[in-house]
Amino acid sequence: MQTIQIGRIYRHFKGDYYLVEAVAKDSETNADMVIYRKLYGDGGLWVRPLSMFLSKVDRDKYPEVSQEYRFQLQEIPSTAGHD
Repeated sequence: MQTIQIGRIYRHFKGDYYLVEAVAKDSETNADMVIYRKLYGDGGLWVRPLSMFLSKVDRDKYPEVSQEYRFQLQEIPSTAGHD
């Protein structure tokens, strides 16, 4: 199972990218919630339970998807050509 990394970019299995801003507690359930920002459109903030954010893609519902997890950490290399 993967772990959440704050300040990193994740790809949703449907293709869009998101920046994880923080993990917060739900005041009613005490559940961990991921606060993340869309990296497209209006750049809005979203919230989702941590367990759902890190869950595997439902293969019965989405058999054509190749990504293993609902949100998957992306390794984005620098284009600056650091020496």
